[in-house]
Amino acid sequence: MHCTSKVGMIYIPTCFLYFFVYSVNNNNNNNINKNGGIHLLYNKVEICGVNTSKLPVLSEERKQQLLNIIRNGSPSQSRIAREEMINGNLRLVLSVIQRFGNRGENPDDLFQVGCIGLIKAIDNFNCNKDVRFSTYGVPMIIGEIRRHLRDYNSIRVSRSLRDTAYRAMQIKEKMTIENNQEPTVEEIAQKLEVSKEFVVIALESIVEPISLYEPVFSDGIDTIYVMDQLGDTNDEQRWLDKIALKEAIYSLEKREKIILSLRFFKGKTQTEVANEIGISQAQVSRLEKAALAKIKKEL
Repeated sequence: MHCTSKVGMIYIPTCFLYFFVYSVNNNNNNNINKNGGIHLLYNKVEICGVNTSKLPVLSEERKQQLLNIIRNGSPSQSRIAREEMINGNLRLVLSVIQRFGNRGENPDDLFQVGCIGLIKAIDNFNCNKDVRFSTYGVPMIIGEIRRHLRDYNSIRVSRSLRDTAYRAMQIKEKMTIENNQEPTVEEIAQKLEVSKEFVVIALESIVEPISLYEPVFSDGIDTIYVMDQLGDTNDEQRWLDKIALKEAIYSLEKREKIILSLRFFKGKTQTEVANEIGISQAQVSRLEKAALAKIKKEL
């Protein structure tokens, strides 16, 4: 019998369901987290009813053996090896979903989605490459979880915009491999036959939002959050500094203002500035230093 279970719009074969179904034990009812998720039971972490302390761990040699059986064995051998390979790498999924622990997502959902990424990694892994399975599997699991978070987050993005972003990322990866350097937005837009502005909007639309209270550093005593690294552009001191800077620039000579504008607002070199205003590069350097010195003195 073939049945499926659904998480959002993701379906999981029955043969893997026993990892995800909640265990009901009348003797431990008081210890079960009724809201789901990871919980502690006598110092053992459980997720989706699975006691993670009892999960098997496979050696690299055994992984290679199982992958070869999956590819070259009979259907029954392949199925048994595939299930053992999945069971032996569930710890890998657990280690990955810990990275997404501060997003307010249900850990059970992330675990199941991560298992789908693991299954895809097993099915697509090339045994002929001199690469460890975990090196290939971790990005696949992370990618599957991120795709789930993008598709089912609270900020709704149109399907066409998401598709454009995914195709842009695929083209970027392909061109990076071919040319040994990342392509520009213009080059990606040419491949997609859309404007570069649309590519930028599409890529920005799938960037995952983060909480202002997400920790970015902790030394075990004090924790620094994203909010702590945001500056207030409306504070009184910054406002006074802007006024002082404007007055200092206003007091400069016309040629000094032109040089600073060309150098720091238009990003031109001293040689380019010299050719544009008809003086030597040495004179541009001297005038620039003099103008900056005047501004510093005023501030």
